[in-house]
Amino acid sequence: MNSYMLKLRHLVGHMPLLQCGATVILIDPSGRLLLQKRRDNSCWGFHGGSVEPGEEVEQAAKRELFEETGLVAEELELFGVFSGSELRYIYPNGDEVYNVDIVYLCRHYSGELKAQADEVEKLQFFVPSEIPEPFSPPQIKALKKYLCTLR
Repeated sequence: MNSYMLKLRHLVGHMPLLQCGATVILIDPSGRLLLQKRRDNSCWGFHGGSVEPGEEVEQAAKRELFEETGLVAEELELFGVFSGSELRYIYPNGDEVYNVDIVYLCRHYSGELKAQADEVEKLQFFVPSEIPEPFSPPQIKALKKYLCTLR
């Protein structure tokens, strides 16, 4: 959790917070999606996290991708902004958020794949027809929209 959210949590405890997030759907040249199995909830999902105060959302997306996967986004394409009750989430520790998630597609990247040990249990590419479950609840809306674009 970033320092801004940690400071807020010390003030408000587990009460619901509005959280601005940046997420990256990374697609390899074969059309496979790179997913991570998260340590906090044991769900599969995309790469991303909270935007820090003053940080540009695209920079946050690039930072989170690099931190979680070791990969550098050479180019990002805005995919969509997701919000609403479907993005409400209660973390395993009881912290509750309503996410506003700005999601990017990344097809051009470099670097060596390396999972961030404290947040990521596993990194793996999947063909879109074989997305594993469980999938991280706040990212299901973006996943569904992405899969619809392939039809």
